[in-house]
Amino acid sequence: MFEVQILLRYSVKRQPVEEMHLAVVACGERLEETMTMLKSALIFSIKPLRFHVFAEDQLHDSFKVRLDSWSFLQTFNYTLYPITFPSENAAEWKKLFKPCASQRLFLPLILKEVDSLLYVDTDILFLRPVDDIWSLLKKFNSTQIAAMAPEHEEPRIGWYNRFARHPYYGKTGVNSGVMLMNMTRMRRKYFKNDMTTVRLQWGDILMPLLKKYKLNITWGDQDLLNIMFFHNPESLFVFPCQWNYRPDHCIYGSNCQEAEEEGIFILHGNRGVYHDDKQPAFRAVYEALRNCSFEDDNVYSLLKPLELELQKTVHTYCGKIYKIFIKQLTRSVRDRYDRPPKER
Repeated sequence: MFEVQILLRYSVKRQPVEEMHLAVVACGERLEETMTMLKSALIFSIKPLRFHVFAEDQLHDSFKVRLDSWSFLQTFNYTLYPITFPSENAAEWKKLFKPCASQRLFLPLILKEVDSLLYVDTDILFLRPVDDIWSLLKKFNSTQIAAMAPEHEEPRIGWYNRFARHPYYGKTGVNSGVMLMNMTRMRRKYFKNDMTTVRLQWGDILMPLLKKYKLNITWGDQDLLNIMFFHNPESLFVFPCQWNYRPDHCIYGSNCQEAEEEGIFILHGNRGVYHDDKQPAFRAVYEALRNCSFEDDNVYSLLKPLELELQKTVHTYCGKIYKIFIKQLTRSVRDRYDRPPKER
């Protein structure tokens, strides 16, 4: 009896903390943007992170040097992967939408040992802990395998409902820049489709989908995901726009009510807005996090200068509601860095 108790106590002590798995695909000039995204994930997150970085070969050395320089944090591990597509159709997948973008479709097949995964585009910034979006996995019902946000909140400016030449999910489609996946379920599921009466598994449905729709799709792999979830709507968990906040949510006037109420949780600077002057509010947040280091004082002190920068953007529609850009960020900084040192 005594021995059993010791064994039990020992095993509880040694139980590993659950890692959150985060994947990104980086090609071309995306090194700096990707590192800023990964930094934003580390600054606020509580549980340890496992990064799965898929990158072109010429970027591997730079990623390794930069990520190794953060090893003192001891809050993450990472693996670098080459860009790989099924050999028989590699050329076709490579040229879909943007170089390498369709890599994300193959993550359930490549990362066979990973149960759940958060995929994000390189132009994502976390303004609250990754733990919070990760916890949405527990809200999936028994049929749901993945989660994304709607492509648009306002159908009058929606792309899919006005221009798409293929099926899409819901009223305005979904955006795949932030995609939470239960990959065990994805690998097991047999998907309804409009190519055959037979249901197909993830690995078998991708190429037939591309062959059928390649002349009708504009946004590459995102369109294929929309088609898939159009036919299998019970499999998708839809989270609100504040988890994937893009310029479209404010450039024509504010149309993400959840962000107005609670602030932006995840910022998605698509259309290159971190790197030009078209949406200075987005750029201001990106520059603040890019220039921030991991020291507590440094993280805390980004708030006031960022607010001043955002106040300079009020001539734009997004800048008019600049407070939603710092509402959650301020809360995240205070929650993580306001406590006395011994409590951290």
